[in-house]
Amino acid sequence: MPELPEVEAARRAIEDNCIGKKIVKAIIADDSKVIDGVSPVDFKASLEGKTIVAANRKGKNMWLELDSPPFPTFQFGMAGAIYIKGVAVTKYKRSAVKDDDEWPSKYSKVFLELDDGLELSFTDKRRFARVRSLENPVSVPPISELGPDALLEPMTVDEFYKALSKKKIGIKALLLDQSFISGIGNWIADEVLYQARIHPMQSASSISKEDCVTLLKCINEVIKKAVDVGADSSQYPTNWIFHSREKKPGKAFVDGKKIEFITAGGRTSAFVPELQKNTGAESAKAAGKRQQVKVQKIKHNDSDSQDEEPEIEETAAGKSKVKQRGANTKRASTNKKSKQSNSDDENDSDEAPKKSGKAKQNKSSKGKGGDQKKKTRGTNKAAKRKLEESDDEEDTDDNDASGDDDDSEQDKDQNLSSKTQSKGKKTTKQMAEPRQTRNKPSKKQK
Repeated sequence: MPELPEVEAARRAIEDNCIGKKIVKAIIADDSKVIDGVSPVDFKASLEGKTIVAANRKGKNMWLELDSPPFPTFQFGMAGAIYIKGVAVTKYKRSAVKDDDEWPSKYSKVFLELDDGLELSFTDKRRFARVRSLENPVSVPPISELGPDALLEPMTVDEFYKALSKKKIGIKALLLDQSFISGIGNWIADEVLYQARIHPMQSASSISKEDCVTLLKCINEVIKKAVDVGADSSQYPTNWIFHSREKKPGKAFVDGKKIEFITAGGRTSAFVPELQKNTGAESAKAAGKRQQVKVQKIKHNDSDSQDEEPEIEETAAGKSKVKQRGANTKRASTNKKSKQSNSDDENDSDEAPKKSGKAKQNKSSKGKGGDQKKKTRGTNKAAKRKLEESDDEEDTDDNDASGDDDDSEQDKDQNLSSKTQSKGKKTTKQMAEPRQTRNKPSKKQK
């Protein structure tokens, strides 16, 4: 991008080759984006027949002073350049015109033919430049809004320090601000900050007066050197970061030190972290503000959560208390239900003796206990049948055992009792029948 040295080189080339010559022919491109505020026809009419009196510059803007206004002004943008046919305009890389090149270039926006046959062209391939026709260029924007020219109107140390102390933005962004100092672009800002050993993001107001002296000195020296060699980058000192700033990250070094790239002031910035440290109270203060903002956000989120759930404490102990409180609530509910169940059972047990054995048997038959009672009842009936059969046999054999009736009946009763107990031992243990049911006489006995 053309900066002060490149624009100054173009101005000097016009001053050396075109002053005092008349414009006999003008060709203006039909490009309203670049040709700003004037039609090509009117612009052409304002140039032809006029004599070039002077070539002026402020910052990165240049204008031709003619013998009468309006004056053509040129804002170079990203790729604007001045070419003079047959003249080595500058050693600026975009200004070299070869004999076999297309002339005028298809990117030409303003073409002028002078009365001695010399031809001049302003070109812009990327169309970021602006060309205007103004009555008094210094009295209207953009020139009227520019700060002091970095080459022609250098600040004193006190002026520079006082101006920086009022600016709380990054120093790289401030140097790119044309209303602060005009003429410094991206590569010059990187160069002077590297040579002054100042980080691009360093707050301008935090820079000490000693560093201000160094920075101002570097600005003056870098610009003067670049202008003196006609913006020929091949003649820039080899220890300048300029020669490596366009290399790929990881492959860029200056004096053996690694170059890194960040975005500062909206532009890609090259710097050497080992030498350019971001220090100063303002830098720490800014970091503290960022941390404070984060803390405030966290507190705000916590307060919101407390409003929604005021009983929950934001600590591990509080969380355990909440869990314990929930567990106690569940336990209390369970105990309440169990108490109700127990009271129901007690009521049932109080009413149980009043119910008949048959009702109790029907109730227990729904489970395993009912089945076991049925088995016990069947066993008792079989034992009673055997008892009746043995009684009949004793009646027929009275003569054979008349003397032992009492003994035999006692023995048989004992045997019958043992057999019945052995067969129903398991069932009677699990659920014993009421005595009335077990001794109830059968139909045959009745």
